[in-house]
Amino acid sequence: MPPTTSSNSWLTARRFGIVIDAGSSGSRLQIYSWEDPDVVLSEQGDDVWDKLPKVEKGVQEGDDWIMKAEPGLSTFADNSEGVHEYLAPLLKHARSQIPPSLESETPLFLLATAGMRLLTPVQQARVLSATCKYLKSASSFRIDDESKDGPCGSSVRIITGEEEGLYGWIAVNYLMDGFYGKDKKTTYGFLDMGGASTQIAFEPSDTLSGDKENLVDVRLRLLGGDEVNHSVFVTTWLGYGTNQARERYVAKTVEHFKETLLETSESSFIPDPCLPKDLILSETLPQIDGSHSIHRLTGTGSFTQCLDRTASLLNKNAPCNTAPCLFDGVHVPAINFASSHFIGVSEYWYSSEHVFGLGGPYDYVQYERAATQFCGRDWSGIVSQHELSTAQGIRGGDGEVMENGEIMEVGKWGKNVELPRLQMQCFKAAWIANVLHEGIGIPRIVDPEGNSTTVGEQVAHQAEVKGLGRPVFQSVDSIGDIAISWTLGKMVLEASKEIKPSSSSSRPLADPIDDIPASTPNPPIKPIRPFWDLDQLLEEHVSPHLPASLTRESLGFSPITILSYAIILIVVSCIVFRLRHPLRVARRRLLRGSFKRDLHGAYAMEEGIATPRPPSPSNSSFLPPSLLRPLRRLVSSSTSSSRPRLTPISTSLHPPSIRHTQASVLSPPPYHNASDGFSTSTSTSHPHSRASSPIAATAPDDTIMTSSRSSISSINPRSRNSSHMNLTLFPRQTLSRANSILQLPDE
Repeated sequence: MPPTTSSNSWLTARRFGIVIDAGSSGSRLQIYSWEDPDVVLSEQGDDVWDKLPKVEKGVQEGDDWIMKAEPGLSTFADNSEGVHEYLAPLLKHARSQIPPSLESETPLFLLATAGMRLLTPVQQARVLSATCKYLKSASSFRIDDESKDGPCGSSVRIITGEEEGLYGWIAVNYLMDGFYGKDKKTTYGFLDMGGASTQIAFEPSDTLSGDKENLVDVRLRLLGGDEVNHSVFVTTWLGYGTNQARERYVAKTVEHFKETLLETSESSFIPDPCLPKDLILSETLPQIDGSHSIHRLTGTGSFTQCLDRTASLLNKNAPCNTAPCLFDGVHVPAINFASSHFIGVSEYWYSSEHVFGLGGPYDYVQYERAATQFCGRDWSGIVSQHELSTAQGIRGGDGEVMENGEIMEVGKWGKNVELPRLQMQCFKAAWIANVLHEGIGIPRIVDPEGNSTTVGEQVAHQAEVKGLGRPVFQSVDSIGDIAISWTLGKMVLEASKEIKPSSSSSRPLADPIDDIPASTPNPPIKPIRPFWDLDQLLEEHVSPHLPASLTRESLGFSPITILSYAIILIVVSCIVFRLRHPLRVARRRLLRGSFKRDLHGAYAMEEGIATPRPPSPSNSSFLPPSLLRPLRRLVSSSTSSSRPRLTPISTSLHPPSIRHTQASVLSPPPYHNASDGFSTSTSTSHPHSRASSPIAATAPDDTIMTSSRSSISSINPRSRNSSHMNLTLFPRQTLSRANSILQLPDE
């Protein structure tokens, strides 16, 4: 039963927002809430003037603000009809948590990530269209109208990895109070790593932000109405997440073994220093011919060697088109680590905390020692310890347990740590360390005066005492009871949009990707829009070549769009004008279609002659000949100049000089009178066309001439029926139905 605002003070003046994170493995619904900004400002005044709205969980207590559905939305690429059943439980849960009176005011976003990015544009459009249609029909949540982003505007779309990074950057600095206060503070950098990619987002210092065109403006509005603006750099490394990095590592290890050790090795097992000691894993690699090969790797458990082997995967020697570059030739502005501090989420947290228990402030000495000890352990002992920890339901600290700087216990893993995590922990620990230090360049801080402790909290405290400031890097999963997620950053931005600006001239707040000028030659973020967007296509190709006075930003509208639609209108008008007569005829035929009959078929039925066979379906057309002929001339005109023109065959017939000839009876077209619904037919006799009639007879010349004169004299001048044949060449004889007997000479 949905809650009601009248019986719960917590719901009074509360606003809600919903984000569905449609990932590759599943879709996670998250409900957020915040108090109405006007109410907060009126009640607390100056105390909150320079703060952002407080975004919280969408429920007063419990975990009902989150719900997940599996598998990922991308699995419906070829079965968009299944989207309805897939999203129904999520939408039902959201409606059960939000008061009905607030449903129409609650924004709903379904933002798809990695899985949907891998689909073709046609598949993407099909899934997004089905999603949009269902969400609009099954609820009254606030969803955008159709726009260049899709049928549901920005409410249902695919976001880029850079957008994930920007929203994550907003979430981190929001929770770390990086936006509060009138004085501009030094913000935290954001690091995120998943299975397929890794992102970085940070605000370069003023002295190091020379490449302004690579920065994205992030605008937020404080409760007092003032706007804060930060220029953020964000980029993504595809293929540098832990899973894809592992795949590249295995392929390289197998290749190295075949080239150097295969002939001298007595075993078919491939040694792998990134696996715990004596662990054997079978790895499958794709081949060029489409087949797969299976290789068995056995762990040697050397963290030092694993660091060396994985360092080359960073591709630091790749060409750098725009210096400076970090790795894989990707340009990143220079980072001043004396003032820049980073927070890592996702795999940075999992690899540090879930096995080593070292989440939080990062100390490389402590991290390296824990990783070295874990990698060197026998796999059988790790499995035994895992079974014991699972049976005891151990929670909390997963790695070393320390008291007063001394290690008391090791290998204490929580119940949420599974064997696959333990199998890959050595590799992931090495990969995380290499990305942080060899890739991004975070220094391995070693106190020259001699720092014997390896406790992260003590390192952070001593750094502050010595004037070193905050830790350069720390891994975090949540702050307070709010998990750090890019969805939180999206909701902070939406809550900020509801605040009234302090100045009437302030621009409305927008998503960072929508704040990038359309005239930017090489935008740092390119939106994913699988739907056909003529405006966007023309803007991207034409705007950079226009003077600044003719751009959308200076005029307030797009002259390119107006010109393009004007050209389309002129072209369509010219085509319609050229085909106006055939179109008029076609219109009349459609209106009178029920009264029309086949001309020759009607006469044949009246005279008792067999009707001809209907035309072949392959040659038939739903368009009338009067409309087809101009179209055919239009199509063939392009080739008429290059193709030699053939002399047409003359179809006119001349009267032969033979005294005795054959006369044949032709079937003339029947006369249709559409006004009275009756049809009158005439039988005409033409000389010299025996092939056109099934009945022929021989007659003397005088009989023919007499018949011809009689035919001409009997033509009714008011008759609307006319022949396409020349009367001087084909005299015809009009016979009445009562007197239409063919005259034969007496024998």
